[in-house]
Amino acid sequence: MYNEDQLFSKWAAEMYDRDETGAEDVDFALYLIGLRPRRVLDVACGSGRFLVPLARAGHTAEGFDFDPAMLERIPLRAGDTGGFKVRQADAVRDIWGGGFDVVLLAANLLFNIVSDTMSYPAAQRLLIDKAAAALRPGGHVFIDYDYTLHPERRFADSGPRVIWEGMDSSGQGGRMTLLDSSYDQRTRILRFTRRLELDLPDGRVAVQDIPSYKHFATLDLLHTWLGRAGLTLEGEWGDYDRRPIGEGTSRAILWARKG
Repeated sequence: MYNEDQLFSKWAAEMYDRDETGAEDVDFALYLIGLRPRRVLDVACGSGRFLVPLARAGHTAEGFDFDPAMLERIPLRAGDTGGFKVRQADAVRDIWGGGFDVVLLAANLLFNIVSDTMSYPAAQRLLIDKAAAALRPGGHVFIDYDYTLHPERRFADSGPRVIWEGMDSSGQGGRMTLLDSSYDQRTRILRFTRRLELDLPDGRVAVQDIPSYKHFATLDLLHTWLGRAGLTLEGEWGDYDRRPIGEGTSRAILWARKG
């Protein structure tokens, strides 16, 4: 009776927009890109949290995402803002294009890749390689993801953790919970189950349990991937106040130039 996959996607897209309301990362990227109009590619652009401000700042922004429910929300954010293009595409499988001044691997993308064709570290390195290939000579890649010097502490809690819970604009209630997480210090692999639950209009509860895993990329590994892709690191910070990565910071923000 219900297309539960579409209901899950719509609900999750709205919960993401409700939860991700900060703009510090967007402002930081705009600062690094500068005032001169640039051609910018936003990889996995979602609902346009970076894409729309880039266009408003006068840049020519292009973005893609594999999730149509997220792309459908861009007009709600953009209003009458123009100057950007979007399409549906998969970051791992599909072609990105080329000649960009800046490529954004932002919003924790390196820790949130979805791929069923290769290992997680291979997909992370592939995104770095594809970013380099999409840049013009002298162009820059912007990387920003959740980072800690002690992942074994960050991921030590294996208990249930509710990420989103609420009702979307159509009255669809739901929750997303992470269950049974475990972290392997040797492989730096985090495994967990992502449980999505929706309260359907007929009174039933639809449940999806999605086995998931992520690879925590250390700075040393990321530096190696950047170097092999022909990218030179020009700046590295641990937060949006431009402090160096250390015990008291929680991000890895990198700005690297091609050539």
